[in-house]
Amino acid sequence: MTKRRMHLGAHFPGVNQTTIWNRPESGSQIDPASFTRFAQTAERGLMDLMFLAEGLRLREHAGEIHDLDVVGRPDTLVQLAQVARQTSHIGLIATLSTTFNEPVEFARQLATLDALSNGRAGWNLVTSHGAFFGANFRRGGYLADEDRYERARAFADTAIALWDAAGSGDAVRVSDRFFDIEARPSVPPTPQGRPVIMQAGLSPEGRDIAVRYAETVFSPFLRGSAADEYASDLRARLVAAGRDEDGIKILASASFALGDTHEEALEQARRDQRDQVSPATAVRYIESIWGRRFDDLDADGPLPPLSDVVEGVELTAGRAKMHLDQRGRAAELIEQAEAQNLSVRDIVIGATTFGSPLVGTPAEVARIMDEHVQSRACHGFMLIPTITPTGLDRFVDEVVPELQNRGVYRTEYEGETFRDRLA
Repeated sequence: MTKRRMHLGAHFPGVNQTTIWNRPESGSQIDPASFTRFAQTAERGLMDLMFLAEGLRLREHAGEIHDLDVVGRPDTLVQLAQVARQTSHIGLIATLSTTFNEPVEFARQLATLDALSNGRAGWNLVTSHGAFFGANFRRGGYLADEDRYERARAFADTAIALWDAAGSGDAVRVSDRFFDIEARPSVPPTPQGRPVIMQAGLSPEGRDIAVRYAETVFSPFLRGSAADEYASDLRARLVAAGRDEDGIKILASASFALGDTHEEALEQARRDQRDQVSPATAVRYIESIWGRRFDDLDADGPLPPLSDVVEGVELTAGRAKMHLDQRGRAAELIEQAEAQNLSVRDIVIGATTFGSPLVGTPAEVARIMDEHVQSRACHGFMLIPTITPTGLDRFVDEVVPELQNRGVYRTEYEGETFRDRLA
């Protein structure tokens, strides 16, 4: 039986809790050279794509910039245009919102990137929630969930119509509750015709958007029942929509820790998890649950008492609200900390470790990845290194050859465009 071919993407971190900032090898998150170095390494590893996440506003905690946000990060489209000139094959995916962009200008920008890159542009289709983000835009405010997904569909349909009309001279006319547009494409037909579309939402509405438009999805589920259920649900939705059940490539989020032995890799993973949660990060996390500041809280000491919880106070802005029952969540953490004698930092490390990374020798990690793909839990992986921009180096040098030896990964790029290589 023919083995399923694996796809790999590379996630340039930035807005995340994966990056380790305090190691000597940690480089700049804002220097354009870091983006180029990262993309060129991913291309050397024959990966399908480089993915840039994006935020429409710096996140805040108690009115200050959130400690895990990056100040000074270049604009996504401009940065990818620079990367396009210094790479040749890798797909370039930009995260761009349908809530606060406008489709005609947006379609022109993405078509331009596709032309500059010779057919390598991609779009991570996202919506934006909350008045916090809306404050950065003239009309302000925000849309209710059902409205922002309806606007996303209208936005995507309009952008696609503009891309499809390129070179025809035909006007695209749209008149609905969100747009009243008459426009002709101003960019000639590009190598791909339209950019590859990616989607990362988990809600039913987000999955419907994916089935309607996406060619790949970024899944947070690396393994286990959640990964299997997500893949099964997406396949069922695709079939119901008249698409091939493998019409969307599922890329599972994957950090990794490599070692010359399994024990060495396990120790590396433990060090990574601890270094990802600084004392300041640990305290900010506890403050977000307790609903109050703790300026003198010792990250290596015990949790605050339950009586300190101030319910209904949301200190963190720009992030999805994770703790609807603040008192209940605080009580759970206190009980766990007392039972296991855990400090503030220990408990936050456990609470913020999402899933489990790929851990082992290069051969072990390649085997695990292959098993996931052959089991149909995913089509491949979105790799999220802990160090920027050199965090992919060992993976490319040691894991990629193991995948090639297993016959599940390309040995050279095929096709002319990003879409060709994602097929």
